[in-house]
Amino acid sequence: MGFFGVGASPASASVETGQNSVRTMTTHDSVGASPHPSAPIPVQGDPLGSALRVPLGETGEQIFPLILGGAEFGWHIDLAASHRILDAYRERGGNAIKTSDAYSAGRSEYIIGEWMARRAARDATVLSVRVGTNPDHPGLGSVNLIRAVEASLTRLRTDRIDVLYLDATGDNQASLEDTLATAEWLIEAGKVRALGSLGHTAAQLVEARILASAGYPRLTVLDVPYNVLRQSEFDGDLRLVAGAQGIAVTPSQALEHGYLAGAHRSRSQITASVRGSQLAAAMNRRGTRTLRTMDRIGAELSIPTSAVAIAWLLAQRTVVAPIVNAFAVHHVDELVQGVGVKLSRAHLADIAKAAQ
Repeated sequence: MGFFGVGASPASASVETGQNSVRTMTTHDSVGASPHPSAPIPVQGDPLGSALRVPLGETGEQIFPLILGGAEFGWHIDLAASHRILDAYRERGGNAIKTSDAYSAGRSEYIIGEWMARRAARDATVLSVRVGTNPDHPGLGSVNLIRAVEASLTRLRTDRIDVLYLDATGDNQASLEDTLATAEWLIEAGKVRALGSLGHTAAQLVEARILASAGYPRLTVLDVPYNVLRQSEFDGDLRLVAGAQGIAVTPSQALEHGYLAGAHRSRSQITASVRGSQLAAAMNRRGTRTLRTMDRIGAELSIPTSAVAIAWLLAQRTVVAPIVNAFAVHHVDELVQGVGVKLSRAHLADIAKAAQ
């Protein structure tokens, strides 16, 4: 079966029925003839979505418009299960992975590094790492930033990080200029290729662009918690600055801690835990109303509710690729369907009304 859903756009449909399909040659086939739409999906060859790539801002990277996060690796799922999820993502055309040196005390990086080494997948993977909150190397000061990057490179078994997200949420000490000066050295040393931002204010992004005009490296990617139920942190000045500067937005919390996947709809279904409290916070009239609207749209398009949440994000200006975490292979199957559908204006209006 295809994983891009009913109602896919023409560009997406061409991926599903294009060169990756196989057919049986007959005497009636002509050279260069297009494969029949009913031809089976190959079990060998390029992944189905490998032709679907979008530019990641000014980083120079081309990525699948859905980034696989590693937050669950080494925490809720072990190495073997994590590798199955990574395999499933890659088999569907995915090539962008994001992790953090703070996830499971570095265990997530170790698991991803093992997977890239075993599959010889490093060169085909756009690897992003978030630093700044690991208790062993806290903050974005020069010494800790360099130590954090070196430790991540060791765990990931690689010599470079494609996008280094600088997490400013817990650092009130390091100056932005000092952080960018250190990042410049990391880039010149070949250890980092491009910089991303998390937790910087709109004013700080403007300051960073002024510093870039003086020769410092630019912040070209922005990670911000953002979804249909959580819009206030991005809407406003941050969105305006990101759009004006051409910063690629890769929103995290795409499913609002899993609530927008539709699996948890009652407080009786959740446990007393951090995640349970996060889910409970979304279980109000607004959340229920929004989820029902997305259920209806998903049924209309023959895609899961979680895929509708992804499609909604991809319909937002400046959003390049949401970051999603998966617990199981079937979650990957569901989420990638959001890449291949385009919500209509009526769909977007209905969701906006429900989320008010």
